[in-house]
Amino acid sequence: MSTSERLIESTRELLWERGYVGTSPKAILERAGAGQGSMYHHFKGKPDLALAAIRRTAEEMRATAEGVLGGPGTPYERIAAYLRRERDVLRGCPVGRLTMDPDVIASDELRAPVDETFDWLRERLAGLVEEGQEQGQFAPHLDGEEIAAAIVATVQGGYVLARASGSPAAFDTGVRGLLALLAPAATRGD
Repeated sequence: MSTSERLIESTRELLWERGYVGTSPKAILERAGAGQGSMYHHFKGKPDLALAAIRRTAEEMRATAEGVLGGPGTPYERIAAYLRRERDVLRGCPVGRLTMDPDVIASDELRAPVDETFDWLRERLAGLVEEGQEQGQFAPHLDGEEIAAAIVATVQGGYVLARASGSPAAFDTGVRGLLALLAPAATRGD
């Protein structure tokens, strides 16, 4: 792995663990095993490196989500697979946690990849809901954008509840509840 890659990966980990303020250049260099001048050789400074790390984290989240949402199955099955996919629930969402970082949110540049990722996710999920409506799986009166927002809110809120309780059970309960509400009528026995 190149020095710039080690710097980006180290910054990603530190941002997730400590937030922007807690991610010092010294900590980045130590974790990356890089010399003092390395960061400034590859990046303009901490904000530039943080932006590269946040973009990488956002790209990874989109790729992981697309791997499930674009996979096989009905729209409901793909949404269920997204909600049930393997996650480190107690660690939280690496992108969602950035929304709680005042320094990231205060910076239009650092916040942009976070906002773009959640926009992409909501649009992708809304498209699946609409596809499910066309196939008769979801009720025609449902608003795809509203359902997509509820799915994202369930995941992000599930992380918060799980972290607060110290148990992934709260996340799993929220997912089961949402899937019960979204289940096609034929599977619910209506």
